[in-house]
Amino acid sequence: MARGPLPLRRAVGAVADLLTVPRRLAWLNEAGERIGTTLDLERTAGELAEFTVPRLADGCAVDLLESILRGEEGDRWRLPGTPVTRAMAVAQIDGLDLEPDPVGHLSTHTPEGLSSRCLETREPVLVTRMTSETFNRIAPTRSAALKMRREGVHSYMAVPLIARGVLLGAADFIRVGKRPPFSTTDLALAMELASKAAVFIDNARLYGREREHVVTLQRALLPRVTPSTPGLDVASCYTPTPDPGRVGGDWFDVVALPSGRTALMVGDVMGRGLSGAATMGSMRSVARTLMALDIAPERVLARLDLAARDLEEDQVATCLCAVYDAATATFRMASAGHPPPLLLFADGEAQYVDVPVGGPIGAGVIPYDPVECRAPDGGGLLLFTDGLIKSRTEDLDTQLELLREAARGLRPGEGNPCELLSARMGGDRSDDAIVLVAGTKPLEPEAEVRVWTLSPDGSAAGEARKIVKEQLELWGMDDLVEVTELVVSELVGNALRYGGAPGELRLIRYERLCVEVSDTGPDLPQIQPVSLIDEGGRGLQLINMLCRRWGSCRTTTGKVVWAEQDIPAGSGTASGLMGG
Repeated sequence: MARGPLPLRRAVGAVADLLTVPRRLAWLNEAGERIGTTLDLERTAGELAEFTVPRLADGCAVDLLESILRGEEGDRWRLPGTPVTRAMAVAQIDGLDLEPDPVGHLSTHTPEGLSSRCLETREPVLVTRMTSETFNRIAPTRSAALKMRREGVHSYMAVPLIARGVLLGAADFIRVGKRPPFSTTDLALAMELASKAAVFIDNARLYGREREHVVTLQRALLPRVTPSTPGLDVASCYTPTPDPGRVGGDWFDVVALPSGRTALMVGDVMGRGLSGAATMGSMRSVARTLMALDIAPERVLARLDLAARDLEEDQVATCLCAVYDAATATFRMASAGHPPPLLLFADGEAQYVDVPVGGPIGAGVIPYDPVECRAPDGGGLLLFTDGLIKSRTEDLDTQLELLREAARGLRPGEGNPCELLSARMGGDRSDDAIVLVAGTKPLEPEAEVRVWTLSPDGSAAGEARKIVKEQLELWGMDDLVEVTELVVSELVGNALRYGGAPGELRLIRYERLCVEVSDTGPDLPQIQPVSLIDEGGRGLQLINMLCRRWGSCRTTTGKVVWAEQDIPAGSGTASGLMGG
């Protein structure tokens, strides 16, 4: 952070520049242009130190309170004791060999030190003539005091940095050699400069604190962990932009769906800041709820569009939704104004999936057209938000091609995908970015998905019971045969009565045992109150009592009704699977 050395002869004559009032005013105006060029605390402190050398002082050190560097409020009231500060910037003329606190380290303040007095009283300190005692009260260590004496330091100033009533730190100034000692006029000038610079430092503090708050909210509203799903390895990352005005709004989600399916979603709310992050959280919650009711991505986006119009913020968003089916190794996806996903191949190649782009969520332009593609063996799918490809200098097509080249050979588990892709692409980062990489993999030895087509008549129940019994015995799950036979009978019976006819029977073991029956009926079943004299209507109540959980959701051709059971530890080949 230290400024480069300056010739000593320039320092000796520099004081003449500030002898007249017009020159002092011009110098202070220049400070407004050269200090606070960015909203970065360290950079702003460095600009203050560099600006004062050599025209005001031969050396300058700027210390800021540790509390404001941690994003806290700072010291608004005078408290007993010296606040803890950290050295943020040092500047000095060429040939000056001093021993200040190293930049980035905590500052050294002795109780009797003059810098301590400045911080405690919030009043400036002026020493026009140095003595042995003042050297020891200024320097952080005894060796530093000896060096100050040897280098000819003869006067000293310390001024507090206060903005909006908040103490932010202090700036120290020294003069050496043949320059005249600091005067009360110099002290007044330094106070004016410190007041101006403190506003820039406080702006940087507030800017950084706002960004931290938005990023904290944004991260809290995103998934902390991704669920374990059959046939997929999923890696995700969120990288906020340095600009707090552009933080917020990007989201992703990974939802485990019934019978080996997985929903992958990425979205980007067009609002920013706290309101954008809050809207993002609302949309993600609604989308997650909709995925539990309908596993067709195009219908989820359509319903999400309707729900978004009721949000008070009246904001729109882009979204890409993909559903992976481990039984068929296929992705079904739909897009609401979102950049296309990348299909990753085992040989390292990558190509974009041609997904029809519908209108953004909240714009009211529906329906959405889905596309289905087979997942390449050993490959995967990469979803991202547009912050990864935004550029101030390149067009969108160029950035998309750069991303395709950068994504070649990318696999989950190889590090932070945002950092890897950004490093390979280069360029600027002017927006948030989310990357979701889902790599396909063979099912684990203890996991398996089996699918059968059932007869569309009354023999389906007996057929389903036989299939379930034989398959569970093959898996060594004899303990679950009786309950599963009863459950599948009720599911098939429900499909025969209310769904036209059963379609497929699906059985999956992965952490739990799940049985699922599909049909073409539009209505989702619900548990209804049953009186003592009713002969039927207790099937779902029975499933609800016997299983860990059950549910139903719509598909592209109708609906599925499913039920899950815990797998007892040590149950045949499923021993070691997670239960409970």
